[in-house]
Amino acid sequence: MEKSNQKVTTFLMFSGTAEEAMNYYTSIFDDSEIIHILRYGANEAGEEGSVLHATFSLKGQNFMCIDSSVKHEFTFTPSISLFVTCDTEDEIYRTFEALSQDGIVLMPLAPSPVSEKFGWVQDKYGVSWQLNLAKI
Repeated sequence: MEKSNQKVTTFLMFSGTAEEAMNYYTSIFDDSEIIHILRYGANEAGEEGSVLHATFSLKGQNFMCIDSSVKHEFTFTPSISLFVTCDTEDEIYRTFEALSQDGIVLMPLAPSPVSEKFGWVQDKYGVSWQLNLAKI
């Protein structure tokens, strides 16, 4: 695993869609990549080939994720969200549109007292994103 100076890393737990989600997110955000994937092998706790542990980056920020080998009733909730500062109006529209596809718009893109544009969306995997275009 690549060494990082980042001391706090967001860790996302999926139920069989970790790799799909990483590919989706890295296709949406600039300066993004999948850094490392460790997979479950035969006769291990998780489904063979699924993600035991992975690291990826979005806009230069590292994240970790897994496919949980334990079935559970909980999932992501909007009470925790990823706040993304977009650099351009084109970026915020493009990102909002992509994350909204098959997801839920919690707040449509609109000006706010502190932002040129702000929107909040829960994506098709249940992860919540606050997208912000700061006032200049």
